[in-house]
Amino acid sequence: MCDATWADQGAYNQYCPYFICVQIFPMRNIDLHCHSTISDGVLAPAAVAARAKANGVDVWALTDHDEVDGVAEARAAAATLGLEFVPGVEISVTWAGETVHIVGLQIDDADSALRQGLIDTRSGRQRRALEMAQQLDAVGISGAYERALKFVDNPDLMSRTHFARYIVDSGAGSAIPAVFLHYMIDGKPGFVPHRWATLADAVGWIRGAGGIAVMAHPGRYRFSELAFDALFSEFKQLGGTAIEVMTGSHTVDQYAYYAKVAQTYGFLASRGSDFHGPQESRVDLGALPPLPDSVLPVWHDWF
Repeated sequence: MCDATWADQGAYNQYCPYFICVQIFPMRNIDLHCHSTISDGVLAPAAVAARAKANGVDVWALTDHDEVDGVAEARAAAATLGLEFVPGVEISVTWAGETVHIVGLQIDDADSALRQGLIDTRSGRQRRALEMAQQLDAVGISGAYERALKFVDNPDLMSRTHFARYIVDSGAGSAIPAVFLHYMIDGKPGFVPHRWATLADAVGWIRGAGGIAVMAHPGRYRFSELAFDALFSEFKQLGGTAIEVMTGSHTVDQYAYYAKVAQTYGFLASRGSDFHGPQESRVDLGALPPLPDSVLPVWHDWF
């Protein structure tokens, strides 16, 4: 009898010749990408854990942007709830002039090199935020920096999302996605580029902390086919292990497309909602479909 214990029916079918093992070992609901108030989420780490548990999540990772200070609270809350916890982070990277996000899973959140790297990555955010506020002021949205601060729990991680929340709250925008399109993207008055970590830095910090490097939501990036090939190849060469296939940032068509990308480049596949808040996320915690049969999950040897 097969002794598999992890949660992807395709994985069961691949490694166990007996379909009965799918029935004996129920599919786990695994969500490996979400955010708390430590970065740009709207719920505290413990509240995110509680929502994950209430939504039927079995294995959960907190992956705040460029910060791991929420991991201890998340771990303690998960233990209390009986929720299996994976320590994580999402690192901002500049590659070919664009921002790419690399998720680190199973990291040692106390690792000194990782922590220093995240501090270095966060530096400059306040200067960027002030420049964004100046640009918004020029188009009639005054006092944006001070007023957006009420939406920020961690001033070191003030972001476009916090400004967007203020703009919606003020009545100058209808919803966060619309505000981003009108103000917060390249070429619009609230967009200020920032030089983040390099891809080599991010993968190196994650691997040095004992973690697994996962490329977050590749379907969001604006690269040509040739550039994507260069990005995936470099990520693989540096020690990148997986890409997100099922994510709240992907369309249904992109689920299948990035499953094929994972197969082509030999990546493991990850699943994560990219949850930020109940009213702001396309997909709630734990609500994504399971990974397709054709890919090997990033968690295949964890349990």
